[in-house]
Amino acid sequence: MSYIIQTERLGLRLWRDSDLREFSEINADPVVMEYFPDVMKVEETAAMMDRIYKHHADHGYGLYATEILSSKEFIGFIGFAHPRFEASFTPCIEIGWRLKASSWNQGYCTEGATACLDYCRDILHKNEIYSWTSVLNKPSERIMQKIGMVKTGEFSHPLLDKGSRLAQHVIYKKNLV
Repeated sequence: MSYIIQTERLGLRLWRDSDLREFSEINADPVVMEYFPDVMKVEETAAMMDRIYKHHADHGYGLYATEILSSKEFIGFIGFAHPRFEASFTPCIEIGWRLKASSWNQGYCTEGATACLDYCRDILHKNEIYSWTSVLNKPSERIMQKIGMVKTGEFSHPLLDKGSRLAQHVIYKKNLV
């Protein structure tokens, strides 16, 4: 298996069409999707994978399918994206993650995200990276803090209804140089 980024326990790779079933299960899990507007149908996950493929083709990097090395178990994604909305901090590169609930609280997200930051600095030669989440999503915000990102403020996510409980977001930034 050829990994783009590898850590002690994780392999981050390009996506395969065969990831759709497991990724759909992750996106259909109400626990995983608690801080998103809704769970995703299989068709929505397929469309997301198409956007991920296109992002990789356009930019040479993106959200990486993430596996546990010892078992080759697909657990979700960690990686990079360009936001599809305008805000005071865009255009920018975002670091993000979504892992299946059974892999939570084992340090995988922090380990993979830390390796992604190194890759972004050393291979992609980027100077800064951002991350954001709903103010309610304390677990994801804690990962941002663990990987050395600094809170720079809050914003109302322009793709969410202003009345949504998820609309208010925290924004974090890390200078990579």
